[in-house]
Amino acid sequence: MTAARLPLPPRLVIAGTHSGVGKTTVATGLMAALRRAGHRVGAAKVGPDFIDPGYHSLAIGRPSRNLDMWLCGAEAIAPLAGRAGAGCDVLVVEGVMGLFDGAGDGSPSSTADVAVALDAPVVLVVDAAAMSQSVAALVHGFATHDPRLQLGGVILNRVGSSGHETLLRDALAASGVAVLGVLHRDDRLQWRDRHLGLIPVAEGSAAVAESIQLLAGLIADRCDLDAVVALARSAGTSTAPPVALPERGGSDPVRIAVAAGPAFSFTYPDNLEALAAAGAELVAFDPCTAAALPPACSGLLAGGGFPEVFAGQLGENVALLADVRSRVADGLVVWAECGGLLWLSEQLDGHPMAGVVPARARMTDRLTLGYRAATTTATSPLGAAGTTLRGHEFHYSVTEPRGTALELVGRHGAGTGGFAGERLIASYVHAHLGARPDLAAAFVRSCSALRVPYPN
Repeated sequence: MTAARLPLPPRLVIAGTHSGVGKTTVATGLMAALRRAGHRVGAAKVGPDFIDPGYHSLAIGRPSRNLDMWLCGAEAIAPLAGRAGAGCDVLVVEGVMGLFDGAGDGSPSSTADVAVALDAPVVLVVDAAAMSQSVAALVHGFATHDPRLQLGGVILNRVGSSGHETLLRDALAASGVAVLGVLHRDDRLQWRDRHLGLIPVAEGSAAVAESIQLLAGLIADRCDLDAVVALARSAGTSTAPPVALPERGGSDPVRIAVAAGPAFSFTYPDNLEALAAAGAELVAFDPCTAAALPPACSGLLAGGGFPEVFAGQLGENVALLADVRSRVADGLVVWAECGGLLWLSEQLDGHPMAGVVPARARMTDRLTLGYRAATTTATSPLGAAGTTLRGHEFHYSVTEPRGTALELVGRHGAGTGGFAGERLIASYVHAHLGARPDLAAAFVRSCSALRVPYPN
């Protein structure tokens, strides 16, 4: 029986002319302002991002999703957007980098590509701090570069004064592109950042929530919310099939411990939902404070985050590290990505870690960033050698040795990395299971083979 298609809600894409334009600030504030105005708001982020969706989720009170064509394929974008906007009357999608920036390998992956796939109008955020009449040429270029796109309006950011605003509005008057809002320079709109971008919400949700509410008020005062909603409603009427989910493997749930808390906040909600659909009972724990893994767990999922920031706390939690070593020795099935790899290594910047992975990790000043097509070289909890997946790397750390469990191909070459065995896979690669229910099912099956009985 074919599952019923779901309608896509009214929707728009918030794009930037380039990275650092304040796009996340504007998009998050707009989401919060629309929610405050009484709208049911859904949110999504183009590309492989964990931090920005955390801000979205705090603004709208529900999970934000990722729409990544390179990771999930073009056919998965509408279903994932439908999930992001389910039950909502407007879906706000924040773009990645500049409007036309993507993987750089010729494959559809940019914010523009996602906007076209969703038949969604685009609102362009322009950093106008050092511009006057030239803003017209900039906006004209973005409006005409790709005839598939509908540029529905602009929001001018970091405007210097009322006089500066008048200059910009006059310059754009003949362009036919609506000015939907103007935000003046304001130090209160500057959010804390770190080497991988904004500081995750998990490290200070109360302070972030307060700043989002301030931002919502400013956006409501300085942007035409009615015009924004009307633009979203101009999106084409369409439907999408539901997100592909794995079939449940058995009648009884398989308990899987999920690393969470301030050091481990990089996990896609779609991944957790895929694992739950496959039969997992997911139990969160904080590796900084938990004395032991949750009881009766057959698997461990340790995603990414900032373990390097919390290395001291993680290394001092010797009871948990010992428990992890013991449970892995007893056959616990493990899937670790990036930060999880560092935590399971022997050391991180000299701090003792779990010692499950035979490598030492350290931070460097060199960024490793990009999409990876990966193929396993050994049997792992994801399947036999030769299992393929698509993922993304974003880190400043290295492990010594690098490992050889995955053959990795990126835009700039090929190599190997990661560690694997029948009950463990650990690498820098972040996978998105929105279009790979088979990987979720395989991991849960591997955990099920070690099913640990519940204590009486």
